[in-house]
Amino acid sequence: MAGSCDAVVPGIKLKLEEQLVLNLYNSELRGNALVELSKKREMLPDLAPLMWHSFGTMIVLLQEIMSVYPALSPPTLSASVSNRACNVLALLQSVASHPETRIPFLKAEISEYLYPFLNTTSNARSFEYLRLTTLGVFGALVKVDDTEVVNTLLNGDIIPLCLRIMETGSELSKTVATFIVQKIIIDKAGLQYICATPECFFGIAVVLARMVADQPSTRLLKHIVRCYLRLTDDPRACIALQIHLPEALRDGTFDNGLRDDDVARRYLQQLLDNLAVPADGAPPPVPDPAAAGVTHPVPAPAAEFTAIMEYLSMNYSWWRTLCVSGVKRYDAVYCSFNKN
Repeated sequence: MAGSCDAVVPGIKLKLEEQLVLNLYNSELRGNALVELSKKREMLPDLAPLMWHSFGTMIVLLQEIMSVYPALSPPTLSASVSNRACNVLALLQSVASHPETRIPFLKAEISEYLYPFLNTTSNARSFEYLRLTTLGVFGALVKVDDTEVVNTLLNGDIIPLCLRIMETGSELSKTVATFIVQKIIIDKAGLQYICATPECFFGIAVVLARMVADQPSTRLLKHIVRCYLRLTDDPRACIALQIHLPEALRDGTFDNGLRDDDVARRYLQQLLDNLAVPADGAPPPVPDPAAAGVTHPVPAPAAEFTAIMEYLSMNYSWWRTLCVSGVKRYDAVYCSFNKN
C-alpha cells in the first residue's frame, strides 16, 4: 500500500497503481511493489497500459526476469526468488492480455526472454511454479484468436517447449501447455505448421497419445481431444490418425469421466466421426497446396506421410532429440550469465 515509505513526487497526488509503479524504480521498494501490483492487477483495469507507457517500467521488469537466469542452470532457484519472478510474470501476463498492449508486447519480442524458464526440467516446486506462471503469459497471448500472434510464436520455440511440458509437467502445467498448443493449431497457420512434415505431426501426435495413456483429468482430456479433432481437418493427418489414434479414445474408456461434460463428449464424437473410414474405403481427397495458397514446401503425399509416421513411431528417441534441439541455444544464455 502507498504510504510514508513510498517514492514521492512533490506536489502530485498519485493513484494507487501509479504510486506502486513508481515504487518499482526504487530497488528497496520494488519487492513490495511487485507483490502489491500482482495481487491487485485484476482490480486495476488500466495497469497494463500504465506499465507499458510509463518510462522504464518494462526495462525494470525485464531486469528482474534476467536476474533469475543464473539460478536456472545449474538448478539453484530458491522459493523466494521464484515467487518474486512469478510476481513479475503476473504483471507481464496483464500486459500480454490487455487489448491495447498485447500486440506491442508481441512485437517487442519480450516473450523471447521467457523461453529459458520453460526450458527448465527440474521437478522442484520453485521451478514448476515458475514454468506454470510463464505458461500463463503465453496462454494470455493466444487466448484471443489472432494469426499475427500465432505466426510470431511459431517463429520461436513455443511448440517443442510446450510438448515437453505436456509430457513431463504437473497436471496443471500440462493443461495450460496443451491449451496453448490447441489455440495455435486452431489457427490455420498453426495447423499448416504442425502438418507440414511427418516429423512435426508425429511430434504432437505421440505426446497426445502418451497423455491419453496416463489417464488425464477431464479438463486436460478435453484439450487433448480438441487438439486431435483439429488435426483431422488436415487430410493427411486425418488418414494417419485413423491408424494412430489411441484405442482408449475409441473403446469407451473415458465415457464415465466425460458424462458430465457435454462439450467434451461432442468433441470426442466428432473426432470419431471424422476418422470413420468411408464405406468405399477411399481416403479423403488431399487438396492441391498451390490452389490453397500454401507457400511452404509441398507436403508429402498421404501414403508417404503415413509410412514416415510408422518409421518415426519406431524411432521415438531420435525424434525426441530432434524436437528439443531447437531450444539448446538457451544453454548458451545460461552459461553467459553464470560466467558474469
